[in-house]
Amino acid sequence: MSKELLRIEDLNAWYGESHILHGVNLTVNEGEVVCLLGRNGAGRTTTMRAIVGLTGSRKGSIRINGEEAIKLPPHKVARLGVGYCPEERGIFASLSAEENLMLPPVIGSGGMSVDDIYAMFPNLKERAGSPGTRLSGGEQQMLAVARILRTGARLLLLDEISEGLAPVIVQKLAEMIRTLKSKGYTIVLVEQNFRFAAPLADRFYVMEHGRIVKQVEQRELAGNMAMLQEFLGV
Repeated sequence: MSKELLRIEDLNAWYGESHILHGVNLTVNEGEVVCLLGRNGAGRTTTMRAIVGLTGSRKGSIRINGEEAIKLPPHKVARLGVGYCPEERGIFASLSAEENLMLPPVIGSGGMSVDDIYAMFPNLKERAGSPGTRLSGGEQQMLAVARILRTGARLLLLDEISEGLAPVIVQKLAEMIRTLKSKGYTIVLVEQNFRFAAPLADRFYVMEHGRIVKQVEQRELAGNMAMLQEFLGV
C-alpha cells in the first residue's frame, strides 16, 4: 500500500463573501498522479489554492504527510514539501530564465540540480540568459514547473499546464509528468484538456459547484466516458 501524502476532509473555502468550496474530500497517495476535472468555475483551482493557503478563509482539514496544514500560511505549507505551479505561471519579466529558475528557496533535500533540470528541459538551457517574458508560452510553462522542481518539493500542484500550448509542447509536458512519476513525485493536476490528462492520471476526481461528485480510477475510464462527457461538456 502506498503512503497517503495528502488528505482533504470537509474543505470549505471562501474568497471574501463568496463561498467556493463546499465540503471537498479527496486523498492522494505518494507517487500518484491525480487529476481534478470539471468545467470552469467548478472549484478545481480554488482547491489547489486552498491547499497552499492562497484563498481567503478556509475550514476543514488539509493533512500533508500527516501534518495538519489548514491554519498554516503559504510559506509554511511550502516547507511541508509542496510546490504550486499556478495557471498564470508568474514568470518575472525583469529576470533571465535562469534567474527565474534560481529565485525560489530550497525547502527540502532531494531537489533537482540545475543540470538535472536542463537535461529534462533542454530549451531552458538554450534560453538561460533570455528575459523571462521573451520565452515562448511553452518555454515559460516549462520554466514555471522547473522552478518548483529545484526547491525539493515532492508534492506538485500543476494548474492547467497544457492550456493554450501547441500539441508538440503538450506532448513534451506529458513526457515530463511520466518522468516525474517514475522518480517518485506525487502530482495533482487541474486540467481542462481531458485528452492530455486521460493517459497520465491514476485517478480522477470530478468537481461540480465546489464539490467532488465522482471519483474514477484509470481502469474505469472507458466505462465512464459518457458520464465524464456530460460533466465536462466535451
